[in-house]
Amino acid sequence: MTIPIEKIRELRERTGAGVLNCKKALEATDGDIVKSIEYLRKLGIAKAETKLMRKTDEGIIASYIHPGARLGVLVELNCETDFVAKTENFKKLAKDIAMQIAATNPISIRREDIAKEMIEREMTIYRTQVENSGKPESVIDKVVEGKLNKFFKDFCLLEQPFVKDSNINIEDYIKSYISKLGENITIKRFARFRIGEEA
Repeated sequence: MTIPIEKIRELRERTGAGVLNCKKALEATDGDIVKSIEYLRKLGIAKAETKLMRKTDEGIIASYIHPGARLGVLVELNCETDFVAKTENFKKLAKDIAMQIAATNPISIRREDIAKEMIEREMTIYRTQVENSGKPESVIDKVVEGKLNKFFKDFCLLEQPFVKDSNINIEDYIKSYISKLGENITIKRFARFRIGEEA
C-alpha cells in the first residue's frame, strides 16, 4: 500500500523515528498510527526518543584520515556522561560518523541548518527544470518537493543513508546507539578537509 506523506510526518513527529523507519512501520501495520508506534517501540527505535531532550555536555572529538592522507575529518560527538564518552561503542559510533562525512561530504548536520537562500535557490532551479520538462502544472509542486527531499537526503548528514548499511540513515543509526548506551547522543559540529580545496 502507498503511505501518504502526511501519515509518515505525523508518525515521525510522535515518535521522532526516522522517515524510513516510519514508512516501514506504517507499511507493516496497514497505515495504523497506534500500531506503528507499538511496532517502532518493539524495534527499540521509539525507546530512544524519550532520551532526545536530555542535555549532552560530554563527548569526544573523533578523527578519520583517509588512506593517502589527502582527506580528513574531525567531528564532535556529544553524550550525557564522561563514562559513556569513554566506551568503545561510543568511540566506534564517532569513528563511523567521521568516516561517513569523509565519504559523503555533507553540507550540514540537519536540514534546518541549511541557509534559506540556498534552499530557495535549489527550489527555483528544480521548478525551472520541471517546467521546462513539460510536466503538467498539477504535479509541479509535488515533483519539486521530491527533488528537494532528495537534496536533503544527499547533503544533510542525519538524513544520509549510512555508507556501511544503506537500509538505515545516520539519524536512525545514532538512535540505535542511544537505545544501546542509554543516553542521548548528538553531533555538535564537524569539519572536512581535502588537500587542494579552499577553506
